[in-house]
Amino acid sequence: MDIIFLHDLTIETIIGIYDWERKEKQSIILDLDMAADIPAAARTDAIEDTLDYKAVAKRLIDFVGDSQFQLVETLAERVADTVLNEFDVKWVRLRVNKKGAVRYAGDVGVIIERGTRD
Repeated sequence: MDIIFLHDLTIETIIGIYDWERKEKQSIILDLDMAADIPAAARTDAIEDTLDYKAVAKRLIDFVGDSQFQLVETLAERVADTVLNEFDVKWVRLRVNKKGAVRYAGDVGVIIERGTRD
């Protein structure tokens, strides 16, 4: 299995369970590893034959930026669903980082894998 990755995608969004979190946007950082057919794209050297990571980034910036989920778990599931269903990706590994959510911790969040790995 080949992987196209998109890491450190930082998006401002409303997320959280506390009243103050429902009023202020916070940064969410996404790391995605997505199954791709690299040899097919390499043969043609055409963007149409690969996973367009710029298109994925743009879609997720719009989706996450407009969302207002309470839990990072819910956000992660919806992001994975979007990637799998809208970009013909068979497998995705997603890390959602809500940096600064816990005092004294640099990173906090969830990692999920969805779809089928070859």
